[in-house]
Amino acid sequence: MSRAARTAGQSPAIHVADSHDLIRVHGARENNLKDVSIEIPKRRLTVFTGVSGSGKSSLVFNTIAAESQRLINETYSAFVQGFMPTLARPEVDVLDGLTTAIIVDQQRMSADPRSTVGTATDANAMLRILFSRLGKPHIGPPSAYSFNTASVRASGAITVQRGDKTKAERATFERTGGMCTRCEGRGTVSDIDLTQLYDDSKSIAEGAFTIPGWKSDSVWTVGLYAQSGFLDPNKPISRFTKKEMQAFLYGEPTKVKVNGVNLTYEGLIPKIQKSFLSKDKEAMQPHIRAFVERAVTFTTCPECDGTRLSEGARSSRIGKVSIADACAMEIRDLAEWVRGLTEPSVLPLLTALQQTLDSFTEIGLGYLALDRPSGSLSGGEAQRVKMIRHLGSSLTDTTYVFDEPTIGLHPHDIQRMNDLLLRLRDKGNTVLVVEHKPETIVIADHVVDLGPGAGTGGGTVCFEGTVEGLRAAGTITGRHFDDRSVLKESVRKPTGALEIRGAAKHNLQNVDVDIPLGVLCVVTGVAGSGKSSLVHGSVPASEGVVAVDQTPIRGSRRSNPATYTGLLDPIRKAFAKANGVKPALFSANSEGACPTCNGAGVIYVDLGMMAGVDTPCEDCEGKRFQPAVLEYRLGGRDISEVLAMSVTEAEAFFADGEAATPAAHRILTRLSDVGLGYLSLGQPLTTLSGGERQRLKLATHMAEKGGVYVLDEPTTGLHLADVEHLLGLLDRLVDSGKSVIVIEHHQAVMAHADWIIDLGPGAGHDGGRIVFEGTPADLVAARSTLTGEHLADYVGA
Repeated sequence: MSRAARTAGQSPAIHVADSHDLIRVHGARENNLKDVSIEIPKRRLTVFTGVSGSGKSSLVFNTIAAESQRLINETYSAFVQGFMPTLARPEVDVLDGLTTAIIVDQQRMSADPRSTVGTATDANAMLRILFSRLGKPHIGPPSAYSFNTASVRASGAITVQRGDKTKAERATFERTGGMCTRCEGRGTVSDIDLTQLYDDSKSIAEGAFTIPGWKSDSVWTVGLYAQSGFLDPNKPISRFTKKEMQAFLYGEPTKVKVNGVNLTYEGLIPKIQKSFLSKDKEAMQPHIRAFVERAVTFTTCPECDGTRLSEGARSSRIGKVSIADACAMEIRDLAEWVRGLTEPSVLPLLTALQQTLDSFTEIGLGYLALDRPSGSLSGGEAQRVKMIRHLGSSLTDTTYVFDEPTIGLHPHDIQRMNDLLLRLRDKGNTVLVVEHKPETIVIADHVVDLGPGAGTGGGTVCFEGTVEGLRAAGTITGRHFDDRSVLKESVRKPTGALEIRGAAKHNLQNVDVDIPLGVLCVVTGVAGSGKSSLVHGSVPASEGVVAVDQTPIRGSRRSNPATYTGLLDPIRKAFAKANGVKPALFSANSEGACPTCNGAGVIYVDLGMMAGVDTPCEDCEGKRFQPAVLEYRLGGRDISEVLAMSVTEAEAFFADGEAATPAAHRILTRLSDVGLGYLSLGQPLTTLSGGERQRLKLATHMAEKGGVYVLDEPTTGLHLADVEHLLGLLDRLVDSGKSVIVIEHHQAVMAHADWIIDLGPGAGHDGGRIVFEGTPADLVAARSTLTGEHLADYVGA
């Protein structure tokens, strides 16, 4: 078809539809933003940078992306909206020019034991259909290959009405599932060590229970078993009859009356599972967590050998490969196997499956297997898995929002990620990226730098423009943009070694290595080379090892730095002692709570399908405490004023004078050491950025008495300027006599190390070997590995 020729000499007029090429934000006040107004170009790659806590996520995620999603939800009927999460309109005056936002964040994927890489990306669903069509012997529909579907069979009478007559007919229902009956699709079975629960040489009356918190005077625990009537409380447990032991360990829930109180009696095993094993281990108190780790062991299911699948699902094969074999393969190998299948009847399915598997390889995750639990993925891996469904998308004029997509990536892999971001932009999409790494900032078409500080010291736009303009700007990011750490002139000498022999977890290939103690040791290598398997899987989890990993902090709007770190306990006691009252009065979750808002500080009105409304409580004015509690003072401040202080202010406040509280001061010093001096003590955990949460966790673990600290990518979420602060903290830990082992990709941390262990040379089965051990200077001089080449370029060697 020929196009009509434009009339000679006629200039093309700009169509009014083409004038909407900016996303305009005016008066954004979400979290710590201070009336921010900016214009972001569409169909360009814009990077948002600034120190951790400066307001990047508040602007990009909580304002732009949140409003886009809210407006899309409003296009659905009221009935459908009732099933969707309700989103409040962000605190902003004008948001104009928005397009559909697709958020690809670094939130960890589901920790449900039945969630795997395959189920999270729909690759498993396609494989199940493939095996149900081509598998020999044929065992049933796709559900027969699903470890999330149990086999069920039911029969009975049903009433059928025909005309004005009813007739009873016998009916049978049968569904074939692929779930292993022993482990119920989890791949592991838990075993509770009964010797950790009680001493069977004693009777219940003599205090047989050794479970933390189970006291002899408690009606709810020990008293319930002693007075249930099912057991003899004066007989040693070892002398229980078979019937008594069954009732003691596995008794069904039964209503009983103890001291006039109606309670539910159930066996010890289900009671322990509900009260301890259903909770997040990270949120437990240290002594409870230690008990759970002692009492419960998880072993590979002996019936399905960890595949999660029934014998029938494992017996059906395409060629010599079962669905369990296919899911256990590295995805790049699985892609090759699928490419070799040429059955015309399932060609559309093979094409779709091939594209999905190739996307894994393209994004640098070809070393994963589909049966890998999704909860075990790092933050960076989880984010890239979420990207997979968008790579082949035909959508254009969409806004893609990324939260530090280079997290967990070796410098070698960052270039591949940059190419993907540019590819999304070149398809006509708007790409918004929150990022700290200079390697990604440098590819931006437009840069927005927030700051100048963090928390209340941030929330303003310090710079908007090109990368070259940022370099010349006087902002913190501009000044540190070309920072490069130098190699140490001299390194510390080890005081000992942690010997690891024959490490074979995941892809490790019988690794023997000595990790030096008394120094800063960095374990590095490309993503998937076996770093975490070596450190977390092989370093003995003894009393002397303190591990700070990337699992997220869980907490509600009532949780804050003071409650999470245990700081509130000494503060409450100090207030109670100074005023001669109970400590419980100074808790907004206990007796001191404002009765109107129950200590929340806000009144929440649920408006059904519409976004709920939070209004500050009129009685306590958002202070969360009863007026009578605020009459009590310590050092001239009431409890709400203390919780409104920043860490730096509070550190000075509790240091000396009337308010001197050594226990509180120690915790505040640790928070200050990790660079969180700007946080207010009562700020809800839900408003903290990813980097702030990791450092809060680090500050908490620093209180534990351990000789070896294991840190998993502590530079996550840290600005270039903050990395220097972190290196100072690591030096102080080592100089105080600790051993610090860091899993890290950041070249500044590598250059600062005393010893480097480099794994590789590749990922998955191409990795799992030690390719270098020695000082950073030796690694740079040799340039024998990918890490060595990138580190040499970084330090300018």
